[in-house]
Amino acid sequence: MKFLIINGVNLNLTGKRERDTYGTETLDEINAWLSARAQTMGHEADFTVTNIEGEICTAIQEADGTYDGVILNAGAYSHYSYAIRDAIAAVKVPVVEVHMSNIFARDAFRRTSVLSDVCRGVIAGFGKMSYLLAMESFEG
Repeated sequence: MKFLIINGVNLNLTGKRERDTYGTETLDEINAWLSARAQTMGHEADFTVTNIEGEICTAIQEADGTYDGVILNAGAYSHYSYAIRDAIAAVKVPVVEVHMSNIFARDAFRRTSVLSDVCRGVIAGFGKMSYLLAMESFEG
């Protein structure tokens, strides 16, 4: 299987920001680990990171017909981006929403995602393992 892993707003600062919440590994380190794990599972993973909402929408649209699945950590956009929600709803490629932190144990505004109801599933709170669990969810 071929996956596109999309990381959104502020995730480029992973390893530098809020280390108690997101850990000390950088996003590049997490992506390298995830790429290696994907290969051992016989899968391929491509990665993109952007702070720009429209670029996330474009990546989702372009993934349709190219990838078997999208793993999306939209960051704070998860809580209010109807544009990203509409992009997910408009394509056939399944999308799994991921969060490294447990959004349900954080600020009240983080407990609601406008993306969840158009995603195949949601995985939150397992750090970098959230991405791997999302990938594994496509196997069964």
